[in-house]
Amino acid sequence: MASRLSTRHLCHGLTRGASSRQALPSLANQKRQLATPSSVPPVTQDETGSKGPTAMVFMNMGGPSTTDEVGDFLSRLFSDADLIPLGPLQGYVGPFLSKRRTPKIQKQYSEIGGGSPIRKWSEYQNAEMCKLLDKLSPQTAPHKPYVAFRYANPLTEEMYQNLLKDGFGNGKGGRAVAFTQYPQYSCSTTGSSLNDLWRWRHRLEGKTTEPNKDGSITWSVIDRWPTHPGLVEAFAQNIEAKLAEYPEERRNNVVLLFSAHSLPMSVVNRGDPYPGEVAATVHAVMQRLKWSNPYRLCWQSQVGPSAWLGPQTSDTVTNYIEKGQKDLVLIPIAFTSDHIETLYELDLEVIGESGSPETVKRVESLNGSPVFIKALADIAYEHLTGGKACSLQMGLRCPACKSERCAEQKRFFASQQEELDSLLARKA
Repeated sequence: MASRLSTRHLCHGLTRGASSRQALPSLANQKRQLATPSSVPPVTQDETGSKGPTAMVFMNMGGPSTTDEVGDFLSRLFSDADLIPLGPLQGYVGPFLSKRRTPKIQKQYSEIGGGSPIRKWSEYQNAEMCKLLDKLSPQTAPHKPYVAFRYANPLTEEMYQNLLKDGFGNGKGGRAVAFTQYPQYSCSTTGSSLNDLWRWRHRLEGKTTEPNKDGSITWSVIDRWPTHPGLVEAFAQNIEAKLAEYPEERRNNVVLLFSAHSLPMSVVNRGDPYPGEVAATVHAVMQRLKWSNPYRLCWQSQVGPSAWLGPQTSDTVTNYIEKGQKDLVLIPIAFTSDHIETLYELDLEVIGESGSPETVKRVESLNGSPVFIKALADIAYEHLTGGKACSLQMGLRCPACKSERCAEQKRFFASQQEELDSLLARKA
């Protein structure tokens, strides 16, 4: 569940003292260069004989790039019933919680460098991917990188307005690909981002779905990619690099702890596919590693008194250390770049307060990995040449889903298949 902010931190703030973090000065002192907005040059929509240009839109939760953005970020997050359902009083409880928690969350972001690096990494990964795509798929070039965050700048609305300014839509048509940066699908993450994209499409381009009648943007979606070989290889190489830091005689006994953001059991029991897809990623990575080490899948960031998917990552580390197993490697298996859940929750809390910072380590996040960026390009290329608006799996609602918003969003993206077929036929 790539790049999610820890909801446990949002609702509880700092719960532990800072004294034990002093054992990890190298981690605490890591300062990440924050992102700066990138300009995307206008596109030309009259490339005769070409299927391009193509807008490649990376979708993620996002994070505040500075501490000054934390308040607005939390306000949007607590207002999203897809992520944090607060019932009929969401409009009142959400703003109250966000205002109350802002100072504590600002302090957490200060401890990881003054803001989230997720925008920097998202823009870098997308730009580098598009360079590769221009070579892999010249018929759909130029590929233009855009980022759409659910709760932080650049928001989905801003991204969509930039598309229109750059020559997509507004009667000119054009193609855009929504590329979720959550490798494993959940209704609370990918689903929420697509709901937001669907809303802004209708607000800015109208509600018609008739193929190519209004010159609106034609959308297709890369909605999940949990076992793509390139993703698996990128994770495996980073794990191997971290294992190499242990003495050879202990290396094969290091326990690999794959950590992903947890879900309330109410969401799991509704039929959300996320737990199964995370487990599929773990299995594929271990298969690539030839089952070299013992491993477990655990879950982080539980919040509130209700039952959540477990075991919790922090409890798992504590329990293993109490049993005498101190060689542990944490692997953020559902995140594609660093953010507060890796830099603060895992590094400063789980590892920093474990009492064994020399033996409990974290695998590097994917960030600027060339192997990972090549995987992104391969996934996008397969999608562009496959001619599908979305996967069959995306069209299937959870068994107990009662959200009409979700149903309408899925119907819209499925309806784009006819428009995509027509667009590709005209540009063949």
